[in-house]
Amino acid sequence: MGQQSKSVRLAAVQYSPAFLDLEGSIDKSVALILEAGRSGADIVGFPEGFIPTHPLWYHFHPASSPEAQAFSKRLAENSIVVPGPDVDALCKAARNAGVFVVMGCCEREGGRLGTLYNTLLFIDADGNLVGRHRKLVPTLGERLVHARGDAEGLRAYPTSVGVNVSGLMCGENSNALATYALDAQGTNVHVASWPSHFQLGANISDIVQMVTRALAYQMKAFVINAVSVINEEMLRSLPVTEEHRAYMAQQGRGSSIIGPSGEFLAGPMGNEESILYADVDRGALVSPKVVQDFAGHYNRFDLLSLSLTRTVPRSIVTAASDYDKGDTHSAATFMTDLKYTPDPQGTSEAHPAINHSAPASAAAPAPSSATEPPRRRAN
Repeated sequence: MGQQSKSVRLAAVQYSPAFLDLEGSIDKSVALILEAGRSGADIVGFPEGFIPTHPLWYHFHPASSPEAQAFSKRLAENSIVVPGPDVDALCKAARNAGVFVVMGCCEREGGRLGTLYNTLLFIDADGNLVGRHRKLVPTLGERLVHARGDAEGLRAYPTSVGVNVSGLMCGENSNALATYALDAQGTNVHVASWPSHFQLGANISDIVQMVTRALAYQMKAFVINAVSVINEEMLRSLPVTEEHRAYMAQQGRGSSIIGPSGEFLAGPMGNEESILYADVDRGALVSPKVVQDFAGHYNRFDLLSLSLTRTVPRSIVTAASDYDKGDTHSAATFMTDLKYTPDPQGTSEAHPAINHSAPASAAAPAPSSATEPPRRRAN
């Protein structure tokens, strides 16, 4: 019997954040998740750093200025901790809406006051936090507040609607090795999360469309572009000059949904606040993959290969002993407590698409959903 495909509704959130307000950001995110669910969405993508905002002030304020320092302090104080009650609220909303959520946030490492990461959270339609991706390399001013990430969440996550979902932030969507790693794991829907603007002179919408139309064509996947909007508070408090303010007024736009041949399925949007939708069919990915599957038949794994390291660096790594068996920072428990599905197999035993180099002691546990498929939202 041939493969069966069905329509999947994709959603791109284009809203402004509750600027540097964690409680307000969670409330706003929950409301938008529920709205997407009521509109029949199966997968919804949010902008980069939506909770509580992205560190955009570094485009205008010197790093050591009192203004930049004050903004960064508020960012740290309002960043999300994973796991925690704020994540629980997002998971509950995803479960109630029956939607797979890819959420952009600034994450503060538990137990630390100032160690932050630029993070995407992956929450399935049953309300389980199934993944966390920390941006591999912060860009420009992000480097002043965000630590470097890891490949723990560089994965394609299965969903209850029969497609695999991945996500990257901003400049990562141009990282050929990172995007290939996701393609090799079988991504069908890729969420590209973006801030509201870049540095003076760079047009966010032009860059978003240029990068992700090519990415969709290369991956032969659907791409959800989620771009943040600039609200009045941001326009009032972030710019230093009128030139900055005029530039910002033209940004905060460009959310779109792109098909596997680089075609627009919805958008790109102007600067309005809304959720963009597109109904897609996984069957539309088959013919493009038959022509070119860069992580499959259209490659030479005997000549080209990619090594992917899953281990997560820690501030202290100690040898395990009877005394510290419960130490979550020991070498024996190098990975986080997040649970993942096993990685898809490569194209052949002799030449896999990705060589995984995580040590056996650091292997992630199999998820609880391995034997019980995720439930589908009732119509």
